[in-house]
Amino acid sequence: MIRIAKAPIAAGVLVVLCAAPSEAQVQFTLAQSDAGREVYARACASCHGARLDDGVAIPLVGTAFQQKWSAAGKSLDDLFYITKSTMPRNAGATLKDDEYLAVVAYMLSQNGHTAGEVALTADGTRLRAMRIASPAAAAGAGGAGLAARGQAPEFIRGAGGLAPRGTGPTDADLRDAPASGRDWLMHTRDYAGTRYSPLSQVNVGNAASLRPACLYQVDAPGSFQTGPVVHDGTMYLTTHTATIAIDAATCRQKWRHTWTVLAANIPANNRGVAIKDGRVIRGTTDGYLIALDAQSGTLLWARRVGDAAKGETFTMAPLVYDSLFYIGVAVSEFAVKGWVAAFRTDNGERVWRFNIVPAPGEPGSETWKQNPEIPMGGGAVWTPLALDAANDVLYVSAANPAPDFPEAIRGGINLYTNSLIALNARTGKLAWYDQMVPNDDHDWDLTQVSPLYRARVGGQMRNLVATAGKDGVLRVVDRDSKKRVFETPVTTLLNTEAPVTTAGTHACPGIFGGVQWNGPSFHPGANVLVVPAVDWCTTFYLDESVRFVPGQNYLGGRVVMDSPWKGWLTAIDASTGAVRWKYQSSAPMIGAATTTAGGLAFAGELGGDFVAFNVANGAELYRFNTGGAIGGGLVTYEVAGTQYIAVASGRPSAYWANARPGAPTIVVFSLPRAR
Repeated sequence: MIRIAKAPIAAGVLVVLCAAPSEAQVQFTLAQSDAGREVYARACASCHGARLDDGVAIPLVGTAFQQKWSAAGKSLDDLFYITKSTMPRNAGATLKDDEYLAVVAYMLSQNGHTAGEVALTADGTRLRAMRIASPAAAAGAGGAGLAARGQAPEFIRGAGGLAPRGTGPTDADLRDAPASGRDWLMHTRDYAGTRYSPLSQVNVGNAASLRPACLYQVDAPGSFQTGPVVHDGTMYLTTHTATIAIDAATCRQKWRHTWTVLAANIPANNRGVAIKDGRVIRGTTDGYLIALDAQSGTLLWARRVGDAAKGETFTMAPLVYDSLFYIGVAVSEFAVKGWVAAFRTDNGERVWRFNIVPAPGEPGSETWKQNPEIPMGGGAVWTPLALDAANDVLYVSAANPAPDFPEAIRGGINLYTNSLIALNARTGKLAWYDQMVPNDDHDWDLTQVSPLYRARVGGQMRNLVATAGKDGVLRVVDRDSKKRVFETPVTTLLNTEAPVTTAGTHACPGIFGGVQWNGPSFHPGANVLVVPAVDWCTTFYLDESVRFVPGQNYLGGRVVMDSPWKGWLTAIDASTGAVRWKYQSSAPMIGAATTTAGGLAFAGELGGDFVAFNVANGAELYRFNTGGAIGGGLVTYEVAGTQYIAVASGRPSAYWANARPGAPTIVVFSLPRAR
C-alpha cells in the first residue's frame, strides 16, 4: 500500500499556531507537554538547541516552523509522522509513540498553542482531522513577516545599479588559475577541479613549522560548510544568509552582506560563491540567485529562480565561465525534479536549463515507469561542477532519485540520477552521461565529477575525469572513449547488493557514507588522487507504505546509524587505481583535501585537527586543533610573498553533531615570519 499526502505548501504566508474550529481542534494536555520537555532535552536538544531554535538543526519554533506546518492541506498527523520517522537524529522510530506524542505536544506549546483536557493520541484518523490553523490575526500575534512583504519579487535591482565597482578576476585569470598560485579563484580552485596549488613555500621540509596567522570568527547560526575563494588578497565566504569578505592575510572583515529571506525557505547550508569581473554570485535558501559588488558587498541584483516551497533551494557554490554561471537545485529528498542551468552574470537571466529528472517526452523520461499518482523526483545538484574550458564541456554530478529506498515503485533506472552528466556549456545540450548507481535504493548520490586530468594509462596519455559519491567508490572515466578506466573503493563496502527490506538491511556505506561534498585532489607530480571519505554504516528499513509530505524528507523508509564511525584519507595512483597509502581518522573525513607543489596533502578532521601529510607516503608532518569540526573548504594562496593555508572550521551540520562542533571560524596558517 502506498499512502500519499498531497499537500501543496503555500509560500509567503505568515501563520501562527492557534486553536482550529472544534471539529479539527489540536488537542494535548499540559502533562504531555511537560513530558515532552524531558524527552526533547534527552533526544532532540543536542541538534535543535535548548530553546528549539539555537542548535545546528532547523528551528522548531518561530515563523518558519509555523508557516511550514500550517500550510494548506497539512495536518497534525503529518507533523507526528515526520517527528517519529526522523527523530532522534539518525535513529528515527526508536522511541515509543507516547514519547513522540509528548514531543509534538511540547513543540506546539512552545509555539503558543494552549494545552487542554484531552490528550493527544496516535489515532491517525483523529490526527488527520486536526489542523494547525492560520488565522487572519496572525500578523498581530507575531509580526508582519512574510505576509506583510507580499508576493516575493521575481527580480530585485540593486539601488546602485547592476554594474559593480569592483573588478576581477577576469576571464583570463580564471582560465590561467592552474598556473598561478597567488589566488584560489573557484570552489575547487580551477575549472578542472584539481584542488591543487603550485605553491611550494610551505613544503615537506618546513611544514612542521606552520603556525596560526589569524582567525575570523564568523558569528552565525546553523551549519558551516563554506569553501572560501580568494582573489587579490580578499577572501569570500558564506553562511546560510551572510556573504562575507575578509583580508586573506589578517582576517579583518572588509564587508558583510546579509540576505533577508523573502519567500518560503529551507535553512540547510551554503557552500560558497563564484567570483568574476567584480561580482560575487551565490544562491540563497529561498530560491534566489544574487550578485554582490566584490568591492563593497552591496546588492547588484537578485533573481528568484527556485521555489523552496516545493523543496528547491541552493546549497552549492556556482561555477562562472565567460558571461555565464552554472548552478543546480538541492535537495533530492524533498522530491524536487532536479535541474542544472546557466544564467547570465550581469542580471541572472536564465540562458538554458537541463532537466536531470526529464519532463514527460524528454529523452530519459522512459526510464521512470512509476504509477503517475506517486510523486517522484530527485536528481538534485549540491556539489561542485567541473569544466573543460578548451572544449566547452560542463560536467555535472547528480544525486539520488526520490523516494530514496523503495526503488521498485519508481520503475526503471531513473535517468539521469546518480550520473556523471556532460553538457555543452553554451547550450546545455547533453553530450554524454554515465550512470554510476542505477536503481539506487541506498541514497548513494554521485557527488563528484572532478578532477579532470591527464595521465598515462597503458602507455598512452589520456584525458580522464574522476568521479566519486556516497557509494564509496572512486571511478575514473576516459573523457574521450567514455569507458571506465578503474574503480577503487575508498571506504568499507558491505551488503552493497542487498535490497532494503522492511525487516532492515545493514549495509556500508550508510546514508551518510562514502565521499560527501568535498572530493578528490589531484597531485600531478606524484600522479595521485587524494580522497577524503566517510566510513559509517547504516541499517536501512523500508516502510510498509510510502508517504509524501511536501517539504519534508521523502525516503520511503528510515535509517538507524551504527554508533562507531571513522574516516579515511586515501592516496590512489591516478593511472592504475592502486592504493598508495591510507590514513585512518577516528571520525568521518568530510572537509576538503588540498595538495600542493610543496609535496603536501592537507586535510581536516571532524575532531577539529588540521593535518599536513607528505603526499608521497602519507607521513604526518603537522597537526593543529582548530577548536571545531572541519567540514568546509581548505585553500592555499599567496599574499605579499607569503603562502597561507585557510581552513573552514566549526559546526558542519546536525548530521555530524557527534563530532566536536565548535563555532564557525576561518583559521589561517603560515610559516613563522623571519625576524
